[in-house]
Amino acid sequence: MPLSRYMIYPIMIDINSITLFANVRDSALLRSLHKTLRLLALEHHEAPKIAPRLARSWAKFSATIAGFEVNAPSFYHALTFLTLTDDNQFTHAAETGAELPPLLAALAKTDLSRLGRIAVYDVAALGVQVAGRLRNAGFEQAAHGIEVEAHALNAAGVQQAHNSVFPAQGDWGERLPAFVEYLKANGAGQVGLYHAFHWGGALADGALTPVRKPDPVRLADLSGYEEQRSVVVANTLRFLEGGSANNLLLYGDRGTGKSATVKAICNEYAVRGLRLLELPKQSLSELSLILETLGSRAMRFIIFIDDLSFEAIDDFFTSLKMLLEGGIEARPANVVIYATSNRRHLVKERFADRPTAAQADSEVRAFDTMQEQFSLADRFGLTVVYTSPSQDEYLSIAEHIATQRGILLPETYAAERGVFRENAIRWERWFNGRSPRTAVQYVDWLAGGAGFPWLTLAESR
Repeated sequence: MPLSRYMIYPIMIDINSITLFANVRDSALLRSLHKTLRLLALEHHEAPKIAPRLARSWAKFSATIAGFEVNAPSFYHALTFLTLTDDNQFTHAAETGAELPPLLAALAKTDLSRLGRIAVYDVAALGVQVAGRLRNAGFEQAAHGIEVEAHALNAAGVQQAHNSVFPAQGDWGERLPAFVEYLKANGAGQVGLYHAFHWGGALADGALTPVRKPDPVRLADLSGYEEQRSVVVANTLRFLEGGSANNLLLYGDRGTGKSATVKAICNEYAVRGLRLLELPKQSLSELSLILETLGSRAMRFIIFIDDLSFEAIDDFFTSLKMLLEGGIEARPANVVIYATSNRRHLVKERFADRPTAAQADSEVRAFDTMQEQFSLADRFGLTVVYTSPSQDEYLSIAEHIATQRGILLPETYAAERGVFRENAIRWERWFNGRSPRTAVQYVDWLAGGAGFPWLTLAESR
């Protein structure tokens, strides 16, 4: 049975009437649906003329649904996902827990009702109607292909949202309180969907860009350096609980797990609203915009600057120094800075910068230069030192990693331990020295199942 205008126009009007959720209204999903409906609303005698545009709009619509990364994508799931993760004035206000102005709440409620009606629209029947129009216009093969797609859409059906905020039955507008609670607990938009971000990027200059597959390392994966990690964990928990927390500098030898500690902590406490923003040194000049962006959110952010160092005192150095302490712009209460570095004082030191007797006529200048270099590191409230492990510590870390990965098994541990440790020592001597990173690289090689380089070399002689 052909779709009547009475079945087409109400959905088109609902789409056009969306106000606060304009990003959803203007998404590829609803734009392609709207265009398909608009073309179907034209008179039948125009079918041959509009057939290419109708086929193209349907293709865009079905491809958009298929593009959602779920086991059984459906139109309902796609629209629910877009609604739950939308960034708009209402979702940001709800995230903070602030009382919603009556007009904002009313607009949100009516938008949600519209979106709920759209979500349960029978898009499989729509596909059948598109196929019928193409068949009437003489395009049999194209019509058959769309019927196949419509059948697949029908098989997917209306699916429950994974978080049950918006059920398949009932008025979404009546679910406004549940949606507000969801936003307060999880955050709005991409901040609610992801917990790790970069700043900017090729497609999002001056904005939070989500890291869709962050390093999954957790605290249980790390071995050694328990005292150092306990300081970082304690400071982070104070931060999450709204207490006074310090900016933190993790300083020490390369490969000792400084960066892994920060990433593991953020993974561990993401469920409590902790977010990680990895910031390259080049973006320090944008700190004012970054603080403005993060300060308006309810989630708590660690700005993470990895491998921080400076060749000389420059504008980036000054920007970070002012943020840490001394600038006119205060750091938001929901932001703290964690940095890692292999340099204790962060700036490359030169003998020429140090005051000497030979520089008596310029001693004040030289001393001031040295003090300026030291001043940035001093502005971090806590400095946690990571030094290279002893041989026993290195071997213990390697054994921990190998046990976690199932390479060292409890039933064969005693027999294999000696050879494992002997090869671990040889590995660090051949390559990068003792460190947790070297231990990981050694276990990675073992996991590959190949012979050791020194055995290959011996066999070739």
